Amino acid sequence: MQQVWINGVQVTSIPVTDRGLAYGDGLFETICVADGQMPLLERHLSRLSLGLRRLKFPADTLNAVKADIAALSLQGDLTLKLMVTRGSGARGYALPEPTETSRIIIISPRQAVLSPQQKNGIKSRFCDYQMAINPQLAGIKHLNRLEQVIARSEWQDTTINEGVLLDSDGFLVEGTMSNLFWVTTDGKVQTPALERCGVAGVMRGYLLDTLTALGIATEQGLYRREALLSATEIFFCNSLIHLWPVRELEGRAFAPGKVCRLLQQRIKQDLF
Repeated sequence: MQQVWINGVQVTSIPVTDRGLAYGDGLFETICVADGQMPLLERHLSRLSLGLRRLKFPADTLNAVKADIAALSLQGDLTLKLMVTRGSGARGYALPEPTETSRIIIISPRQAVLSPQQKNGIKSRFCDYQMAINPQLAGIKHLNRLEQVIARSEWQDTTINEGVLLDSDGFLVEGTMSNLFWVTTDGKVQTPALERCGVAGVMRGYLLDTLTALGIATEQGLYRREALLSATEIFFCNSLIHLWPVRELEGRAFAPGKVCRLLQQRIKQDLF
């Protein structure tokens, strides 16, 4: 059963005038809770802080969010979704003065098991939809997810778990709900740079730091789909799925390799 808190109070309703509903004016984080702990919390809060500054939220918003989280009593394996909106205001796009933010926390049960996707890998496809290039919104996790909704609507095949998104210039960006990595034939791990569009995932950040600590070369840049199709390993990641190897992309077979398995081992050892 879900539990909902709004501004620190356990309620389940929000005004229909809320700007998160009207304009997508806000941010969100989806946080994995393992045995009552949130191993990636500081990375989530760091990204949230960036988004709050980028969208010009009140300076005290982050402290209020931290207080809301600190007041929770979390047990077991859960999913915590945090949303921060600019609250209600008059009609129009002008920022309300004063701004009274809405801080929403939704907690749901989560099964902490090694999924078949993590073990065996997934089938993926390229999406037809191409993401807009918008550096102002790049990296942060804002509430407007229409691009992902459009991309994910392209397939109903339940054997396909994730799609690869490119931008309007034809460069690789991410998955519809995840970040994207691959291993080159010379052993380098590459991932798209996200200064133009896309979400800078907290698991992505952890993996980049871990790869560096392991002495495995990484590279972030602008890559075409051919870079992905010529890879020796491909994997998606986010804070809930952790790491999904790709076993098939557009009819080409891949296999979970040593980099995928090493990173999965480190995720289990360090985080979950």
